[in-house]
Amino acid sequence: MTTLEITQQYFDAWNGRDAAAVLATFGPGGTYSDPSTGGRLRGDALAGYMNGLWGAFPDLSFEIVSAGEAGPGLVAAQCFMRGTNLGSMMGLPPTGKTVAVAGADFIRVANGKIETVDGYFDTRGVPEQLGLQVVVQPKQIGPFTFGTATRVWGGKNTKPGAYSVTALQARSAEDVAGVSEQSRQIATEMLAMNGFLGFVGVTVGERMLTISAWENPRDPQQLLRGGQHASAMKQFFGPELGGGGVTSVWVPDHVGIRWTRCGACAKMLDHERAGGTCSCGSRLPDPMAYW
Repeated sequence: MTTLEITQQYFDAWNGRDAAAVLATFGPGGTYSDPSTGGRLRGDALAGYMNGLWGAFPDLSFEIVSAGEAGPGLVAAQCFMRGTNLGSMMGLPPTGKTVAVAGADFIRVANGKIETVDGYFDTRGVPEQLGLQVVVQPKQIGPFTFGTATRVWGGKNTKPGAYSVTALQARSAEDVAGVSEQSRQIATEMLAMNGFLGFVGVTVGERMLTISAWENPRDPQQLLRGGQHASAMKQFFGPELGGGGVTSVWVPDHVGIRWTRCGACAKMLDHERAGGTCSCGSRLPDPMAYW
């Protein structure tokens, strides 16, 4: 079998979404790498990587645009990857969007088997096509640690009467993903709860914080009556989730004025006191939500 035929067999196995068939094209110790693998993968690790991709993109396929020998035992293949995101990826819910990304694979073959596959593609292409933000920032500079945040708004502009605060310490990246998924499910349930106003979740390294706004201090008690929050608490007090944490309910001492700038004259006004109308006669924009 020629190196080009072995390469075609390799891509056919990928398109058949058959991890065993892909691994069968590799020789002993054969490895695969691309910008998302974090290093070279082989055997079970490579199978796990492939199954994760197929779980996120069940219809994943590769179109070979061109393939040719770049040297003895080395094939250079230009390909086009397509797939629809119907499963979780990086702990995120599926977007239902389709991606199409060009890439190149350099495949080295010896004794009828693949020794190495080095894949290259635009790492921004996939998340951008899925509608995901690509944030490039340092993990830490001096006393400052950087992270990401999520906001869920219940649609009300009611002044908060209480805030429920949860701080968790994760043990690993897997823990962070697990807590993030639980938080998304809990926030979805909270949207249907009486008195819920809004939710903000912040992840900085392995420290995770959620702050939820409610109409009155009794409203957060709904979280204790079952549902996803109760399931998360069971995991927390069991061996599955988190390294430690603290929860609390805060009652605000003072909630300030909601200032709104007039779009016509640029004057900043107390929206409630102005009755929604600027002194210049223009209608003021809706004030920002409290949370």
